[in-house]
Amino acid sequence: MIEIDFYTVFWREMVVFRRTFVKFFASRLVSPLLYLVAFGWGLGRGIQMNGGNYLEFVVPGIIALSAMNTSFNAVGVSLNMSRLYHKTLEEYLIAPISAGAFVLGKVLAGTVRGLVASLIILALAFVFGAHLAINGWFFLVVILTCFLFAALGVVAAMTINSHEDMANFATFVILPMSFLCGTFFSPDRLPGAVAYIIEVLPLTHSSHALRALARGDGLLPVSLAVLAGYAAVLFVAGVMVVKRVR
Repeated sequence: MIEIDFYTVFWREMVVFRRTFVKFFASRLVSPLLYLVAFGWGLGRGIQMNGGNYLEFVVPGIIALSAMNTSFNAVGVSLNMSRLYHKTLEEYLIAPISAGAFVLGKVLAGTVRGLVASLIILALAFVFGAHLAINGWFFLVVILTCFLFAALGVVAAMTINSHEDMANFATFVILPMSFLCGTFFSPDRLPGAVAYIIEVLPLTHSSHALRALARGDGLLPVSLAVLAGYAAVLFVAGVMVVKRVR
């Protein structure tokens, strides 16, 4: 029964995604193209990082960044709007669907969107001439990143009581991670205390893990464990806040 409930929520989200895929695809092309032009053809040609060119350094960070933003916004913004403004969330809350199935369906739908956005960037990176070692572990890290930030979107959407405050949450939590968590430069260049805080954040471990795998250095078990831990904790937190609302 739980599996059927989860699939119902997930399938509904995928039907909506299919209908809006063209707009989604077009919108996901804009930022990656700007990043790759600026850091690949522009800044990247004159900078060497870790024995390679800057383009190959920055692409894993951009993939992690896109996975975070797309997954969080796909779940958080839409769920917050449906809860506070459209009032369509009530359809789920009164339906015979468990909180766990509801959260799992929403989070997996956000994960799919984040994964598609990441694949778009990866394809563009190869077009721009990046040489990356891609394997199954690389995609697992991307999926974990998408999953945990989609779960964070559920937690934020179900606890924040206005769309303006959702925007503030993104400004104070998501935006700093976008620029400081190893996406465009190595966090070890930051002052000691700041670098320590940054190293605790999930996007930092996503960037580190993807960059190491893309270089062919292999999996970073600690980073994988941290991402899995964040994913589990945030998923449980999402289920708890949905139960509280119900």
